[in-house]
Amino acid sequence: MAPKAAKKAPAKAPAKTTPPSQPLTTPGTGGRRAYVARATKETSIAAAINLDGTGKYDIKTGIGFLDHMLEQLSRHSLIDITLRAEGDLHIDYHHTTEDAGIVLGECLSKALGDRAGIRRYGSAHIPMDETLTEVALDASNRPYLIWKVNFSKPKLGTMDTELFKEWFQAFAQLGGLTLHVWNHYGDNNHHIVESCFKGLARALRVAVELDPRQLTAVPSTKGVL
Repeated sequence: MAPKAAKKAPAKAPAKTTPPSQPLTTPGTGGRRAYVARATKETSIAAAINLDGTGKYDIKTGIGFLDHMLEQLSRHSLIDITLRAEGDLHIDYHHTTEDAGIVLGECLSKALGDRAGIRRYGSAHIPMDETLTEVALDASNRPYLIWKVNFSKPKLGTMDTELFKEWFQAFAQLGGLTLHVWNHYGDNNHHIVESCFKGLARALRVAVELDPRQLTAVPSTKGVL
């Protein structure tokens, strides 16, 4: 009789950690900065941003493609971003992706404060080879997402393409953005999603910029956003 095959030990979930004991920072001094840490049973994420940065980033989520997209966001918005995330990637990428959007959105809103002096609106058309995507936003503190983006494949590498909407939804909700993302056309799924993040970056760069003509005024007839 052949010997019985040894049973495989059950896979262990990665060890979870709490947010760093020392707050993360972004390079340099000055500027409109914020730090947010968030820990749940699913993820542990901390992030720091500087709205008046130069587009420097130090981002580690454990999801390579998401890192790449958030690096694009930082570089093209000129918002410095430092982010560390640990999540239940042994399940899937959903919680880490969504919660990264939540934490960065909270950072954005915190750094904007009462939103006095900002230009408030921003928009961009981003071409990437065969792809064209339009992004328009209002930093109104009234969250809303319109997402007119379709993908022809369910995954990009190991990442589900449906998760990109989850990230944008979380970021808009916690960042207080009315955000419209519209992919006009495109064939390459990588180009489509990257143009969405670059479009968001360029629109944010304009919207959060301080307007020297109204540095102390909230850009609303209501006097508050």
